[in-house]
Amino acid sequence: MSMTDPIADMLTRIRNSAKAQHRMVDIPSSNVKKDIARILHELGFIREYSETKDSKQGILRVYLKYSKKDESVILGLERVSRPGLRRYVTIDDMKKLGYQVGITVISTSRGIMTHEDALKAGVGGEALLRVW
Repeated sequence: MSMTDPIADMLTRIRNSAKAQHRMVDIPSSNVKKDIARILHELGFIREYSETKDSKQGILRVYLKYSKKDESVILGLERVSRPGLRRYVTIDDMKKLGYQVGITVISTSRGIMTHEDALKAGVGGEALLRVW
């Protein structure tokens, strides 16, 4: 069965698992999802991630991170661009993003990166998601 928006599915799985205070969540793997997990790990929103092979496309296992009071580190996670309505940002738009809460993850011609890294690289792209 094909999925219309696999990135939104990934974010929903992470959001639901964090709300249920699960320690890990399994997600069907893809290169874009691995890059998103890498960025979330670098920013400290998840503890770790790993990929395991299976007979299909592989499974991305994301280990969620919690505070000492067992509260999720991820307070919010939302999809910005979606298949029915793509949202693109320019360098001028990214200067304005710095004043918003959280981090915007952008798909650029140089790969998937945060809006701060894209601004330093001087490239725009499609705004995939926001996390705070």
